[in-house]
Amino acid sequence: MNPLNLFRNEPATRTVVAGEAVFQEGEPADAMYVVLEGEVDVVRKGQVIETVGPGGIVGEMALIEQEAPRSATAVARSPVRLAAVSHQRFTFLVQQTPGFAIHVMRVLVDRLRRTTQRV
Repeated sequence: MNPLNLFRNEPATRTVVAGEAVFQEGEPADAMYVVLEGEVDVVRKGQVIETVGPGGIVGEMALIEQEAPRSATAVARSPVRLAAVSHQRFTFLVQQTPGFAIHVMRVLVDRLRRTTQRV
């Protein structure tokens, strides 16, 4: 499942210029983002740990944990267009679109696997 298919015609999107932060480490989380166009770098302690392109998601960890602050900073590598997914909408999508929930779990597992391989 590609989230791009769910959000391709999203009317309310956010555009971020290259070099601008989508969100900062430590901030409270109010949404996760689906990258519709462009690329976003996920940065932790000044190091790029991942680059996410169209169809990718960022910010899902803090959204799932709700009370936890952002664990990384997301910075637009290029001009990007993003679809914001609030906690309420995330919960609805998980309930109504099981493929979306599985996709988010796969993203989390893939990121965890890559992180443990680096250690």
